[in-house]
Amino acid sequence: MHLEKLLKQPQALPAVPKVVRRLIESFEQPDVDPMLVASLIEEDPVLTAKLLKTANSAFFGLSRNVNNAREAMNILGLIKVRALVIASALGEGFHTVGGVNLNQFWRYSLNSANLARYIALPIRIDENTAFTAGLIHAIGELVMHVGMPESMIDLDRSVPMLDLKRAKAERSVFGYSYAEVGAALAREWKFPRRMINAIEHQTAPFDNDVYEPIAGVIHIASWRARAEEQDLRGELLINTYPDPVGLVLGIDPDTVVAESIPSISRHTDFDEPEAESTDDTVTH
Repeated sequence: MHLEKLLKQPQALPAVPKVVRRLIESFEQPDVDPMLVASLIEEDPVLTAKLLKTANSAFFGLSRNVNNAREAMNILGLIKVRALVIASALGEGFHTVGGVNLNQFWRYSLNSANLARYIALPIRIDENTAFTAGLIHAIGELVMHVGMPESMIDLDRSVPMLDLKRAKAERSVFGYSYAEVGAALAREWKFPRRMINAIEHQTAPFDNDVYEPIAGVIHIASWRARAEEQDLRGELLINTYPDPVGLVLGIDPDTVVAESIPSISRHTDFDEPEAESTDDTVTH
């Protein structure tokens, strides 16, 4: 299916909620009051409930439960809370996706976000954009599964969704990958240009006319999160490290090749943003 046709499929690109639209607009504002953002989130009880469910999940391992958006903001901070609410809205748009283990998908996505921030900080790249782009970088996979489920489930059987070669396999079959599809959704939701570029060029961050370092950060972060899901260790981990991208960004490979990284959560009972797995889940 051509990309243009995919994007016109019913429910392929969910509508953006009003509150989320305002949250996305806040990315372009130089000074954002976290408590005002919390108040904005609380205007939408459904999104607030989803935020609290995710924040209180085992993934974050908080010492106590948070009971409202303000408490979540105080404990997790603006960067995480804003991104989690946006991801929750996306999760609602893809409430059930045949053939996809959504619990695994959102755990992988949050690990990618944490790793993106972890990688961005020492090389002085915007951690806010890195975390949010990392959290939603693979959302194109869900769009593709909703828009052309049979073709995607066939692909899942040969190249699992979180395989390191997934983007290459998708381009071989369809002529595009989750990266281009995710960027189309980000444009529809009017994300900042840097975030759109990071998502679109994440699989080949420096092979295009747009030089966006955050695309490289997402490339490294998603590689490491996928390696974790596949339980790659030792030489397998070292040999798959995308060294050319790391060199351009000035990343110390030891910080991401290490088998144990604090930014990776190994909890298996993560509660994704109000999403449910289906009976025909493909396990990886």
